[in-house]
Amino acid sequence: MITKPVIPPVAASQVPKPAGNYRWRIVALLFFATVVNYVDRTVLSFTIIDDNFKRDMLGLASNQPLTEAANAQFKVQMGYVDGAFKLMYALGFILIGWLIDRIGTKKGYSLGIFIWSVAGIGTAFVGSLMGLRFMRGLLGLGEASNFPAAIKTVAEWFPKKERSLANGIFNAGTNIGVILTALAIPYMTLTYGWRASFLITGALGAFLLLFWWILYSKPEENKNLTKEELAYINSDASEEQAQEKIPWIKMLSYRQTWALMVGKFLADPIWWFYLFWLPDFFNSNEALDQKLDLKTVGIPFLVIYLVSDVGSVFFGWLSTKFMQMGWSLNKARKTTMLICALCVVPTFFASITSNIYVAIALISLAASAHQGWSANLYTFGSDLFPKSMVASATGIGGMAGAIGGTLFGIVTGIVVAYVGYLPLFIFASVAYLIALGIIQLIMPRLEPIKRVE
Repeated sequence: MITKPVIPPVAASQVPKPAGNYRWRIVALLFFATVVNYVDRTVLSFTIIDDNFKRDMLGLASNQPLTEAANAQFKVQMGYVDGAFKLMYALGFILIGWLIDRIGTKKGYSLGIFIWSVAGIGTAFVGSLMGLRFMRGLLGLGEASNFPAAIKTVAEWFPKKERSLANGIFNAGTNIGVILTALAIPYMTLTYGWRASFLITGALGAFLLLFWWILYSKPEENKNLTKEELAYINSDASEEQAQEKIPWIKMLSYRQTWALMVGKFLADPIWWFYLFWLPDFFNSNEALDQKLDLKTVGIPFLVIYLVSDVGSVFFGWLSTKFMQMGWSLNKARKTTMLICALCVVPTFFASITSNIYVAIALISLAASAHQGWSANLYTFGSDLFPKSMVASATGIGGMAGAIGGTLFGIVTGIVVAYVGYLPLFIFASVAYLIALGIIQLIMPRLEPIKRVE
């Protein structure tokens, strides 16, 4: 095998100063893309509490009452619909993650945006559960492009010490997307009907595709980037450029890959549980002293996901701060993730308290901690793998998360319909600690792949 020459590392005193901040504009573009991604993803979470949507999906007449049995059947079916999204999301991570590493971030992400926008618009025209499952599956396939593309972009545009903060910022777009959905979709659904909600939000992808195609390029191809900022971006590139491309199947033989997969498999299902089922939790949980409907659900979600935004940026910044203080990458990442895991532990109480404000506060803290966890876990792809394989590594991790989410999503529909929310919140409380413990067993010390045999 022909190996690339090893370039001597740049001494700390030789690292150029970041003359310019254009790289942060790229983060802003990723933030906007992630907002649109999550708007299209979470529209269904709010329409499932609309009675007209329930009747249309169950094939009932518009004036036919929704019985307790019909509602239970609907929740079980929504578990399968959610599972269809996540199953194709898992497949999409592998296919599009691989594709992005082959044809480049710009083209690969553009294809993903196009697919998910078609699915978003197409959902407005479905009239059955089978059609809904198909469109949600197609949506999952396209939306899987977001994180492999975004994380690879961060790896291309930022040195390692800034990546967790950059990831935290663009990842905050997930929360803004949910907030905008929570504020806009109930109004759209009540005023224009649930079909208009999917049609309008799906069309946002066309604007995103245009912006992405015009504005994105690699650093070395960007005419607005100063030589000094380009040198700063590439200041720790020597060690990464010395790596060979790793065949996809070969990646499964590395501990680094399994550490990433475990973190995603156990944590991602919890986040998707919040995204998909929280509107129903606040609408139908018998323990709560207040119930939320389409007219009142917006404000609690505004609170939950604004707090989540703070967590995404803060915990991304905290890990970066630890490294600036001289902590090793291993200590900085794992300490921050431990803090996040501990913040999630009290969440189970949200399912048994009667006070809706306590439930909102606990879920806000848990969602914030999850975003902090994710901001640091996302950096595993760029911390542990060469840039040429970041999208593939992220795709494998995302696949593991989506498989976990698929299994958890299907079980959730059944548990919610016949048992309630308590078992699900108990699992959510401990999943992150379990994941971190397994990661520690797999990789007592986080370190990049040394060489490819």
